[in-house]
Amino acid sequence: VLPGDCWAFKGHQGQVVIRLPTRVHLTAITVQHIAKEASPSGTVISAPKDIAVFVSLLGSSVDADREEETLLGMFTYDTEQDPIQTFPLKDMLLPRAFSHVKLLVKSNWGNPWYTCIYQVQVHGKMETQKASTKGQD
Repeated sequence: VLPGDCWAFKGHQGQVVIRLPTRVHLTAITVQHIAKEASPSGTVISAPKDIAVFVSLLGSSVDADREEETLLGMFTYDTEQDPIQTFPLKDMLLPRAFSHVKLLVKSNWGNPWYTCIYQVQVHGKMETQKASTKGQD
């Protein structure tokens, strides 16, 4: 992770919808920014602060005409902690797998011009196939 080599968006708010390669029962999300020591300015005011995570039925055959979202968690990325932070999600409220995750950044740590996210990781268990896969890798 190098300073400036990030997904940046204008202002202090933004969002990204991540399409997962398969449907997943979500358990946590990890967000990464650079450490203060790696920053040329010595600050990380472009780091996200308040973040909300939603799952989306976008593109599902259940309801293709509208997009439904369910909040799985709200958390604060703490610039005084490790630059890689993992947050548990409330998957137990939704006993199903999803193929889209929305990360909504509501604020950053003070940069009025842009916000940077260096890496997002989605954690969970892939939805099991209904057909038997016994004997297959």
